[in-house]
Amino acid sequence: MSERTGSPVVLLHTVRTQAEHFRSLIPLISDQYTVHALDLPGTGYSEIVPGALYDEPAMRAGVARLLTELDLHDVTLVGESMGAVLALTAAADLPERVRRVVAVNTYDFRSGIARSSALARVVVGGVLTPGVGPVVARQEPKPVLRRILRGGLVDKTALREDYLDELLQAGGRPGYPTVARAVYQNLPSLIAARSRYPEVKAPIHLVYGEKDWSRPSDRKADKQLLPAARFTQVPGAGHFIALERPDVLADLLRSNT
Repeated sequence: MSERTGSPVVLLHTVRTQAEHFRSLIPLISDQYTVHALDLPGTGYSEIVPGALYDEPAMRAGVARLLTELDLHDVTLVGESMGAVLALTAAADLPERVRRVVAVNTYDFRSGIARSSALARVVVGGVLTPGVGPVVARQEPKPVLRRILRGGLVDKTALREDYLDELLQAGGRPGYPTVARAVYQNLPSLIAARSRYPEVKAPIHLVYGEKDWSRPSDRKADKQLLPAARFTQVPGAGHFIALERPDVLADLLRSNT
């Protein structure tokens, strides 16, 4: 998904979402940037490769492929949750291509989506359980996905039904449950990736929703790793700021050109 005008912005989504996660943000910045919204490996409508890895290094390699194959320079990487971690680590790998990083609600702490709700804890726990995990991963009723994702929002109306339908359509592809389970199994690799943060040479802006799943101690830990980073907390917002407050992200991007 791309919109072309100015210098490149690459948008990186989070767990169980896809490029459309940024559909409300893209129109707000496409007059100023060339916007690329990436379906990370195996997610959305990207190719599902049997036996592929879905840990942080493999996901990061997918981001690097986009930047190198399109020969992008002066790039602003904007990532939310898992995408925020990948934005930081990809910037560490490609300092010659990345101009700055906007990392929104970095997903680099334990429990993660399980902090969304009791239902999320049950579902994710079931997906990860040996033996029954693949069966659970194939079961994704719309009311369950809706409730889990709403756990990342203060304004529940920000999760639109047509977007939910799009996620379910992509999730119905052959092989997708295997990808989803592998992503959940490899979430600890996002925590391990924090060790790469101090390698980032580009300016960094850390953005957190006031009601994000991260705890104050999680945010403090990242600020300590990145003492030069700018820090913004968005009042009354949850984990999915791209859905809930795309205007805030657009303002941040417009004010940092």
